[in-house]
Amino acid sequence: MLKWILQKTIGTKNERETKKLWPLVHEINRFEEQYQKLTESELQAKTTEFKQRIKDGATTDAVMVEAFAVVKNACRRLCGQTWDVCGHPITWDMVPFDVQLIGGMVLHKKKIAEMATGEGKTLVATLPLYLNALTGKNVHLVTVNDYLARRDSQWMGHVFEYLGLTVGCLQDQMDHEDKKRAYQCDITYGTCSEFGFDYLRDNSMATSTEEQVQRGYYYAIVDEVDSILIDEARTPLIISGPAPVSTHAYYELKPKVEDLVRRQTMLCNRLLSEAKELLEQKKEDEAGIKLYQVQWGMPKHRQLLKMMEEPDVRRLLEKSELFFLSDTNREERAKTKEDLFFVIEEKSSE
Repeated sequence: MLKWILQKTIGTKNERETKKLWPLVHEINRFEEQYQKLTESELQAKTTEFKQRIKDGATTDAVMVEAFAVVKNACRRLCGQTWDVCGHPITWDMVPFDVQLIGGMVLHKKKIAEMATGEGKTLVATLPLYLNALTGKNVHLVTVNDYLARRDSQWMGHVFEYLGLTVGCLQDQMDHEDKKRAYQCDITYGTCSEFGFDYLRDNSMATSTEEQVQRGYYYAIVDEVDSILIDEARTPLIISGPAPVSTHAYYELKPKVEDLVRRQTMLCNRLLSEAKELLEQKKEDEAGIKLYQVQWGMPKHRQLLKMMEEPDVRRLLEKSELFFLSDTNREERAKTKEDLFFVIEEKSSE
């Protein structure tokens, strides 16, 4: 009941957040009305002006209102024009609505904008993409399949090109040079897997910066974010191939790890032998400590698993484990673990 009353009086969190953005929407519309008086070349020159202001120290937030107004005005000027999109002529007829301006601001602020089908998500993305591309850094639009990447790059790309920005598109089976050219563009469209595989190739198979295709990571919009970051995230990206020159410390660390494992195995073998002797001498408490140490050091040790097939040994190990896990024996537990690791370190330093 209290929650219902609060929502009715001060609104939901979403309503409160969007309410803060409405003054900015009105400001964008005021600028856009002024830009309608500019010539085409004067409007297009705004891109160069914004880039210089950002280069001189202005933030993207500082130019956001004007940049969004430029995109909206460009969309208005392009209405009625026709261009080819995936082999089909498309006549432009879209100008961002106020709610779409809000969606663009939400995406720019690195938040999630939920919009229903038909509300113009593709157009909304043009606003923050243009704004962040003014920095000269890479801007990515991540889609769910190759067709959407190609369609949106050609459909929305005409707006960016009209304003002086370059647009690239990643496609499956692209060669190295074509990928590199796509990433050199101001805005790059592509699927999650293409971006992911290019990242893996750049960081595992490329032997020099010249062989890498990506140029850093600055800003990205993920379309269908729930599908890409949840559903598709269950499918790992796996890449393999010969690497003539290792860029990792694998060969340096491998012998050290192998030596550590060998010493650890030797230590656990010795502890098990001592535990067996102690069991023969009926010194069960001391034997339990040895078994507990082995369980910590190598829980899948074959000899330990075989010994645990005996009910008496299993009960002894459980008794020792309960003893060390109790709060009253915390210091004794820590000492037992330290003794085990100290012996390994001592052997490793010999």
